[in-house]
Amino acid sequence: MAKVIIDENTCKGCELCTTACPKHIISLAKDNINLKGYHPASVTDPDKCIGCAACAIMCPDCAITVER
Repeated sequence: MAKVIIDENTCKGCELCTTACPKHIISLAKDNINLKGYHPASVTDPDKCIGCAACAIMCPDCAITVER
């Protein structure tokens, strides 16, 4: 089972990971604001993650790590 780890304090909410995810399980956390003042990305349904790491590859700030 793959696990997506998002460093919320590094994320700037650019949403590139949300468009890169083939399962569409990443979205911005509308109820959370990080130290930089952005809504960070979060995984909505971790059980559907296939571990492709497209989100981590797309992230310009290297805020996402995918463990398999």
